[in-house]
Amino acid sequence: MDSDGDLSSVTTTSGLSYKIPGRVGDSPIIGAGQYCDNDVGAAGSTGRGEAVIKTCGSYTVVEMMRSGMHPTDACLEALRRIVHVTVEDRLRDENGRPNFNVNYYAVNKNGDWGGAAIWSGARFAVSVDGDSRHEDSGYLFERG
Repeated sequence: MDSDGDLSSVTTTSGLSYKIPGRVGDSPIIGAGQYCDNDVGAAGSTGRGEAVIKTCGSYTVVEMMRSGMHPTDACLEALRRIVHVTVEDRLRDENGRPNFNVNYYAVNKNGDWGGAAIWSGARFAVSVDGDSRHEDSGYLFERG
């Protein structure tokens, strides 16, 4: 957020190893890997982009913030949607949970920020008035 209260977002990609030629990841798809609505907030993601695409993940986070959710809670809700739509056995562990991770990070128009991941241990960076630091992300499941 700049000094005028305007928001922007940016992302980068590396993608899965051994991708199928022509595959498109979540980064270039508006609303998947990143989304920004200057009236509400901005969100982005890292991790398994295919899961983010299926749920329009970053758009979902911003819309949850529009409905009044704190950024961390909005990130967690978007992650719950990923868990719900992950039905392929090859993508789930022995307990039926995703065997991959997705991390969301978000900021709302009030300057509140948050982040969350499917699995514990993720962190995100924030910088306020020149003070940069890492914050622990919320999570759905604890790594065992």
